[in-house]
Amino acid sequence: MARPYRSVLYIPAANARAMDKARGLPADAIIFDLEDAVAPDAKAAARDALAQALTQDYGPRARIVRINALSTEWGADDARACAGLAIDAVLIPKVDGPDDLDRVAKMIPDTPLWAMMETPLGMLNAAAIAAHPRLAGMVMGTNDLAKDLGSRFRADRLPMMAGLGLCLLAAKAHGVVIVDGVFNAFKDEDGLRAECDQGRDMGFDGKTLIHPAQLEIANAAFAPTEEEVALARRQIEAFDAATAEGKGVAVVDGRIVENLHVATARQTLDRAQAIAAMAQ
Repeated sequence: MARPYRSVLYIPAANARAMDKARGLPADAIIFDLEDAVAPDAKAAARDALAQALTQDYGPRARIVRINALSTEWGADDARACAGLAIDAVLIPKVDGPDDLDRVAKMIPDTPLWAMMETPLGMLNAAAIAAHPRLAGMVMGTNDLAKDLGSRFRADRLPMMAGLGLCLLAAKAHGVVIVDGVFNAFKDEDGLRAECDQGRDMGFDGKTLIHPAQLEIANAAFAPTEEEVALARRQIEAFDAATAEGKGVAVVDGRIVENLHVATARQTLDRAQAIAAMAQ
């Protein structure tokens, strides 16, 4: 079973209370943020608070730490601190190309790396970034990308589509996790639901979130529905029966079912099983 990443919640590493509360939230993963969410004069204290927080049990939730870029005065210390932490991944901001991953990889020998995809150059180098041997995940940074593009906000995210599509193709080609960017209006449930549905339709594994109130909607949007699970089971059963009769295809609800549909059906059931395991 692949670990689910339906909901990936940013938590400021400077906020000890929020990090403690996160241990009980229904998030699939937590990004402990040392970068944007921490003021410059609080960076060192945030590293210490994070180290203390990670001595606690976060259950099945993936623990990801976003460090400051190595080009900043805090990045190298962040990377060195991560080398000794019990975490699942280190998230590197503003990755423009594989070299940015190489520099962190040398400082953190074993921990999987994730890349923030949030610059125009990063979009153009998405395939090379996704192919990096240490890369395990990609996170869309749509706010920073919009800033660099000079684009306007649109509910349909048309200005983002080129970048989202390039990164999505790269991640799927190289088998790494990819999660969608944040939805800023955390009180707008309808807007969040629409953007989650769009991301799920595109093929994203989940969505980054900025507030615990967004968890329920993201978890529902990126999980297989009861109807999808039931259809997957019927497709597998019908195909197995057809195969036993020496046939290469089956028919379910008036639609052809071939090997590729069965592979998708099995992925749906695996995903549902992994999500159920998270709740135990």
